[in-house]
Amino acid sequence: MTETATVHLVRHGEVHNPERVLYGRLPGFGLSDLGQQMADGIADYFAQRADRGQPVHLLAASPLQRAQETIAPLAGRLGLPVTIEDRVLEAENAFEGLSNIKRHLRTPQYWPLLRNPFRPSWGEPYKHQVERVLQAVKDLADRALADHGDGAEAVIVSHQLPIWVTRLWAEQRPLWHDPRQRECTLTSVTSLRIGPTGVESVSYTEPNRELSKQALALPGA
Repeated sequence: MTETATVHLVRHGEVHNPERVLYGRLPGFGLSDLGQQMADGIADYFAQRADRGQPVHLLAASPLQRAQETIAPLAGRLGLPVTIEDRVLEAENAFEGLSNIKRHLRTPQYWPLLRNPFRPSWGEPYKHQVERVLQAVKDLADRALADHGDGAEAVIVSHQLPIWVTRLWAEQRPLWHDPRQRECTLTSVTSLRIGPTGVESVSYTEPNRELSKQALALPGA
């Protein structure tokens, strides 16, 4: 019998960021009050799936504060430990720490960073993000299958860009994209079904759709 596992890539909740900083990998950016509601909503979502016979067996998250705070209610609800997974960390970005990015883009000193949007030249290459996220997904899927058998499920809390480019790759679409067109809202769930040949299918859902409508459009992911 061919065994499969499902790994759910969850984007973290809304971040408290009144200065509108592109926070990237910077420490000290935790969830807002709305973000905490989103984290509780994600815990409800997976707990309800477990009640319907679709339990989660393993949990992992980026080491960044916003990801750890997002997964904490789910870990508490399910009584599961959380593995810190560096490979699903936010992408590197040369504009990290800046606010009012559009103003900075009008400054000539930053123009060389924009020379190749297909790579992209201002940060970690898209393909590198895909490679590291897929490695983490495969390792977690293998662990889940070894410990819990066919149909095992795992949750990883990560960040918008690494999740989105991984989905583009899985759907055989170009990695370069318009950031305004990303389908990866706060605490959305991008689910990868993993089989012997790798990613076999992708699905997407937004358990906190109504809460996401209240979120501020902030830089950073």
